[in-house]
Amino acid sequence: MLQFESELEGKHAQFGYLRDKLKNYGFCLGGYWDYDRGFFDAILSRQEGETIYLRLPFVVISGELDSDHAHIQFKTPYVIKHIVNYGLDFDDGSLLDATGFSQFQTPIDTDGNIQNKHKWVQAGEQVVDKVLQYVH
Repeated sequence: MLQFESELEGKHAQFGYLRDKLKNYGFCLGGYWDYDRGFFDAILSRQEGETIYLRLPFVVISGELDSDHAHIQFKTPYVIKHIVNYGLDFDDGSLLDATGFSQFQTPIDTDGNIQNKHKWVQAGEQVVDKVLQYVH
């Protein structure tokens, strides 16, 4: 995980408005959200089972995350790398994977070593700069 300082940290936004704007930049709400916190994820690179994400964590300062009107405040952004196993998993969900009913595999490594750290921090900073126009 590569955290980097940004003007985004501490900025506020309305959740629904920002979610809709960030879709244009490839962001989605990360899967491990709760009513009082969450994060937006965007893929910076995907190659041969390795995916590098830009993650924008936030806390809910009023309302609940399942409401478009919730107000959020950003924490420190970071770049993270997930490594997945191509092929079939031989576990309880293998039949679902083989038949196409399960579209997600658990990453082998959810915080893989990132090579060329400066490159990926710079890529993350460039995307964050685009997000800044939608926050206050």
